[in-house]
Amino acid sequence: MLSKVKSFGLLGVDGYLVDVEIDINYGLPSYDIVGLGDTAIKESKYRVKSAIRNSGFQFPIDKITINLAPADIKKEGPIYDLPICVGIMVCEELVDKTLAESFAYVGELSLDGTIKKINGILPALISARDLGVDKIIIPFDNLNEASYIEGIKVFGVKNLFELYQFLCGNIEIEPVPLKSFTEAKIKQSFINDFKNIKGQATAKRALEIAAAGGHNVIMVGPPGSGKSMLAKAFPSILPEMTFEEALEVTKIHSIAGVLDNKLGIVANRPFRSPHHTATTTALTGGGRDSKPGEISLAHNGVLFLDELPEYNRHAIETLRQPLEDGYITVARLQQTIEYPASITLIASMNPCPCGYYGQSGANTCKCTSSQVAKYRAKLSGPLMDRIDLHVEVDGITYTELSNKIDEESSREIKKRVDKAREIQLKRFAGESNFCNAKMTNEHIKKYCVLDKDCATLMELAFERFNLSARAYNRILKVARTIADLDNSEKICPEHIAEAIQYRSLDKKFGI
Repeated sequence: MLSKVKSFGLLGVDGYLVDVEIDINYGLPSYDIVGLGDTAIKESKYRVKSAIRNSGFQFPIDKITINLAPADIKKEGPIYDLPICVGIMVCEELVDKTLAESFAYVGELSLDGTIKKINGILPALISARDLGVDKIIIPFDNLNEASYIEGIKVFGVKNLFELYQFLCGNIEIEPVPLKSFTEAKIKQSFINDFKNIKGQATAKRALEIAAAGGHNVIMVGPPGSGKSMLAKAFPSILPEMTFEEALEVTKIHSIAGVLDNKLGIVANRPFRSPHHTATTTALTGGGRDSKPGEISLAHNGVLFLDELPEYNRHAIETLRQPLEDGYITVARLQQTIEYPASITLIASMNPCPCGYYGQSGANTCKCTSSQVAKYRAKLSGPLMDRIDLHVEVDGITYTELSNKIDEESSREIKKRVDKAREIQLKRFAGESNFCNAKMTNEHIKKYCVLDKDCATLMELAFERFNLSARAYNRILKVARTIADLDNSEKICPEHIAEAIQYRSLDKKFGI
């Protein structure tokens, strides 16, 4: 007897329809799976056989052939255990064929018949809905993640016997009710608040501009100056995510297996801070299981790279594409996958290997000129061109530390950031762009018009700092954000001057 049930596979962050065809005929007992499955799929015969027997059913002693179509796409993971099992039960006439084949299925089986939680359920559900599937059965433990998707009925089952009872019409299972994203948002109280950081007015201003326009920042300063604390406080002034942004982030975290199952959705902008020993694959994604990397896990959020020159040169050069295009392409022998990677990069570095270049007193730099040059050369010009704001962070004085005057809180800064973002949302209404940092050349021509005084100032800076065309455009984008923070429709000379100030490292450090 032949049966055909629907399931879904994952290619990057998108799902695709998989037809699971099961044919059981008389012949020597065998169990063959075709359709370009990986080792986990080939091992499913042991899980399926034990799950059926331990659920109180007889496993067929016949020739069993299973095909996963389309056969030319490599399929990975144990998510096909459940559809294979249902197909066998249909062939054995244990369940109603018409009812069973009206659903799609994804799930991993335990040997005792328990249906286990899987990764990547959200992109599978979104793809199922978009491809016209109206009913799907998934593991019960994935229901929180599935409760935010409209347009498809999702049923959660705990074990194979419960599924058998449901497909026989003996019990009723209600589809998961929809949850509100507004209610799911975490009213998070950030541990790191700008009010707890003394001094560093220039760095705080630069981070405010970065948050308002989605710009990338690198902070350069001696050890102990507060670079890491400033970076960790940065998420406290970022605008809240929209539901569409949250779904994009949740898809990535679901596939990577790092999603909080209790909440079922990523409600706050992610903050990722990988160690400097992270490999290129760990940053970009890919590898044996084609999982997203740290760059994609920070999508719509912040990627913080502390002590940037300490990272592998090849690894940090992979940032070029996502910083420019908002996605990263991972090419492998059998497939090419595109992961979303629209990030705000916050990086920090010392001015030299010992960290005290330019300092006086007890902390005097002991590095030779060749050591300093070698250290700074780890960061290429093309990479630095893609970082909008270069900020010098000076050491903190005792007077600043002992000052009893309260610093401005993140809440107050966020109010200005939100107002600037509202201006940008109106400016780019109806487009895929949401902030100034993502402006195209056409946007720059339209929204960054310079008067004579501004143009003269830009010409002087271009020649003095020997700027590239990309750095020129970055200055214009930053100036546009500064004007938005001032609620100014026009870019004025003071906006250009401040934006140029954040490119001074191009010349000073010779990067």
